[in-house]
Amino acid sequence: MYILLAVIAACSLGIGLHFLLPRRELRGVAVTPGIATAAAAAIYTVLQWSGVAETSAWLWFASLGGGLLLAAVLTLTITAVRTRRDAAAKQALGI
Repeated sequence: MYILLAVIAACSLGIGLHFLLPRRELRGVAVTPGIATAAAAAIYTVLQWSGVAETSAWLWFASLGGGLLLAAVLTLTITAVRTRRDAAAKQALGI
């Protein structure tokens, strides 16, 4: 049941991360929170299966921190790829 708290917290922090990262007009508003939520849920589940207790602070730090870190890295990567592809498309069109 505590996984629900981790998922909600990751989604909320992912929304804030979306607005903190640059060039947000190049990606959807749900991309960063979605990545953060999915990653936090996966990390939380793996740690639970490996025997980490729900009351352990490491479970929460790892799931929320890891989810946000992964979301930040993937969001910056998506933005960089989109910027390069847009520049290539503009050059191909002669704009």
